Amino acid sequence: MIWTELDWTALDRLREGFLTGKAGDGPYWKSASELASYDLTYGERIGWKWDHVIRELKMRGWAPSAAAPLRSVLDWGCGSGVAGRRVISAFGAESFDALQLWDHSPAACDFAADAATRAFPKVDVQTVTPGFLAGDEPIGLLLVSHVLNELGPDALAALKSLVTRAQAVIWVEPGTHDVSRALGALRDAWLAEFSVIAPCTHRNLCPALAPGRERDWCHFFAPAPAEIFANTDWVKFGQRAGIDLRSLPYCFIALERSSRVATPEGLSRVIGRPEHFKPYARLLNCDAAGLADLTLPKRADPALFKELDRTKAPLIYRWRREGETILGGEALRSG
Repeated sequence: MIWTELDWTALDRLREGFLTGKAGDGPYWKSASELASYDLTYGERIGWKWDHVIRELKMRGWAPSAAAPLRSVLDWGCGSGVAGRRVISAFGAESFDALQLWDHSPAACDFAADAATRAFPKVDVQTVTPGFLAGDEPIGLLLVSHVLNELGPDALAALKSLVTRAQAVIWVEPGTHDVSRALGALRDAWLAEFSVIAPCTHRNLCPALAPGRERDWCHFFAPAPAEIFANTDWVKFGQRAGIDLRSLPYCFIALERSSRVATPEGLSRVIGRPEHFKPYARLLNCDAAGLADLTLPKRADPALFKELDRTKAPLIYRWRREGETILGGEALRSG
């Protein structure tokens, strides 16, 4: 697929379904051509969110275990297969033996399988059967992407059943208020079974769901690659689609059923984006004590003030603070 061949009729129909919440009314993929158009555009933007999630997982020192069953990946609701391909590419095809795919559309499964087979010829790519989904066979790494607002009660119950069979889960969704809070409620329900890898820096219940915090939601922003803003195809796409290429809000959870996951003490996660004013920055902070609105005076740490405004990295810090005032801090580095 190239930019001049985009199926705009299909892209407009898909976007309308996603925005109105009608995408879950039934299979919406109709052809390989529209899947290719989606994969080049909206799917790539979702891929940038997955890139940022994976960057955070690596910062926290997490990677799929070399031992089974995490050498197998199930991309559930795969669409064009962006999530599975991003994860395998980031952690290395040599780390995986199999990529399993499922979507309610056979056309999507075929497209995702073809794309993955071309990208990773040594990985066993297969479409799972309804019998597998209804069975009890263990699942390695379960990937879920941008489906929560499309799922009816029965579909959600089936997906939750798959989670109970998984060794690890990475689930990425749009960063909207309602979807994020729904995903946070699922996270809380699974705390007894799983260790939290990210985005949380603690194993407590989600503080955004606490009484009095109804206006808050756990969300973050992925950066788009800088080069797209000088790319005429991407600029024209943004204008034609009516979207802000800079805005990539997302929420996610990453869980593993393993004692090898350890969360260092004293870390905080910034929710959303810090707000910068001339004399100070203000941010919503999440840590083991809950949510707190913190302020960083510029004079307290000018370098940190500038970093919070410019960094593209996930905002995970160990603060030095007095009460709700940040005096300084160090970012979590990869490792």
